[in-house]
Amino acid sequence: MLKKVTVNTLQKMKDNGEKFSMLTAYDYPTAKYLDEAGIDVLLVGDSLAMVILGYDNTGKIGIEEMSVFTKAVVRGANRAFIVADMPFGSYHSGIDNAMANICHLAKCGANAVKIEGGNDYIYSIVERSVGLGVPVMGHLGFTPQFLNTIGGYNIQGKTVEATLEILKQAKHLEEAGAFAVVLEMVPEESAAYITQNLKIPTVSCGAGRFCDAQVIVSDDMLGKFSEFKPKFVRKYADLKSVILNSAKQYDFDVKNGNFPSEDEIYKLNDSERMQLLSYQN
Repeated sequence: MLKKVTVNTLQKMKDNGEKFSMLTAYDYPTAKYLDEAGIDVLLVGDSLAMVILGYDNTGKIGIEEMSVFTKAVVRGANRAFIVADMPFGSYHSGIDNAMANICHLAKCGANAVKIEGGNDYIYSIVERSVGLGVPVMGHLGFTPQFLNTIGGYNIQGKTVEATLEILKQAKHLEEAGAFAVVLEMVPEESAAYITQNLKIPTVSCGAGRFCDAQVIVSDDMLGKFSEFKPKFVRKYADLKSVILNSAKQYDFDVKNGNFPSEDEIYKLNDSERMQLLSYQN
């Protein structure tokens, strides 16, 4: 059995100049396959609000929904380190409430939680959570839960001043005890500078090649979610076409009597069949 990935594993990989991989997972079979493939970190992302539940943004999912999907991913993965997103509203109404929700996801089996933003309130939550035994991954740059404040899907850190501000926030997260920080939609040079000046690993989500890890949404990577494709996503498969073509063929076979076939049905034995025929006569 492969050794379980931990925060220490990820830190050692950064220290040794080794990159680690991270993908989103929302269900048992996907988690199982990604785990078997060797993905180091599985993120139960609030992106499931859009790619799984069909909401128009990530802010419409709650802690109970996150709990259901977290439990499914935990059941599917043995080796990967599992991070659960803290959804919008689950850590905004006081540290005690935030801690209750963090502990709830930890009890669901998450090895860590991810929290967006960088301010004194967030740093306090990180410090409290880590102090009580739940690791925290930070999230800076473009933060989807702050979409209305940011004013849209805008690249962050496009100036030296903005880059230094993200680094300042990242250092505060590091000091508070965060084990890693996601940098989303940040110019490559800015992300590289931030990475070089942090002790903890950085995870690129559209932040270029020089972070310590990469993360994208698995449904984007697999070509299953087709409403839009971010610039920084590479499609490794086209599951939309596989699903569409398979469903069309199934529909055709059913309507034309081609499914099920002789090999796909159960039959009575000869004695029972003859007895049944006698009733029909």
